[in-house]
Amino acid sequence: MAVKLRSGYRGTVAGADPFTDLLFNILLGFILLFFIAILFLSPAKDSGKININAEYVISVTWADNSPDDIDTWVEDPNGNVVWFRNRSSGLVHLDRDDRGMLNDTITIEGVQVENPLNQEIAAIRGIVPGEYIVNVHYYDSQTTEAVPVTVKVAKVNPVYTVAYYGTTQLAAKGDEKTAVRFTLASDGSVSGVNQLPKRLVPR
Repeated sequence: MAVKLRSGYRGTVAGADPFTDLLFNILLGFILLFFIAILFLSPAKDSGKININAEYVISVTWADNSPDDIDTWVEDPNGNVVWFRNRSSGLVHLDRDDRGMLNDTITIEGVQVENPLNQEIAAIRGIVPGEYIVNVHYYDSQTTEAVPVTVKVAKVNPVYTVAYYGTTQLAAKGDEKTAVRFTLASDGSVSGVNQLPKRLVPR
C-alpha cells in the first residue's frame, strides 16, 4: 500500500512539471514584453539633433508675400550648373524652388492658408574642391520693382557656421547678378569670397 501511495505521489509530481514550465514561460514572456515597452517609452538621447544631409546650404530669400519670381543658379568647380530645370548635378542640388506667391496656398481643415516666405534652398552634399558661383536671376515680375535678394552660404557640418551673408539688388525682370563666388578646399574651408560677375543664364 505504501508503495502504491509513493507511486501515486511520484505521478502527481511528474504531472505538475509541464504546468510549472508553462507558468515559467508565461512569466518570461511578460518580463520580455515589459522591457520592450520600457525601451519604446525611453526618450532618444539624440532627439534634439537635426541631421542635415549636406556640407553647405545656400539660401536665397526676398521679401515675404512678394509675387516676384527670383531664381537661383549654382555652378560647381566642374562646370555643372544647377537651376530650376536641372535641379541636381554633381553634388549640388536645388532642394526648393520658390515662384513668388504662386502655389504658396495650402488648405488646412478647410481653410486656405498662404505661406508668405519666399526662399530657395540649394545644398552642396559633398566637398569638391574648387570655385562655386551663386547667381540670382529676376525671372518674372508682377510688381515691376527692384528686388533686394539676400544670399547666405552656411557650413552645416560638423558645426553650423555662416561663410557668407549679403544682399544683391536686382533692378528689373531679366536681371542676373553674381551674388557670391567662393572656393572650397578639400577640408571644407572657404576662401576667395568675391562677387566677380559671371553669367550663368543662357541668353
